[in-house]
Amino acid sequence: MKFQHKMFLLAILVVSCFIASAIVISYRNYWLFTLFLLGGFFLISYGIRLKRIYYAEETEG
Repeated sequence: MKFQHKMFLLAILVVSCFIASAIVISYRNYWLFTLFLLGGFFLISYGIRLKRIYYAEETEG
């Protein structure tokens, strides 16, 4: 399995979204907390979709 730059960058973005949500909740800004939390979940679901597409193409070819 080779190193996948796109998935690595996506993982960094997901982790930074959750870290940002933890920082924002300490400032009691709940709108930004909701935004970062939903952004993290969206990025996770996008990554899972990319992974399924990648493995489907790998098993076909």
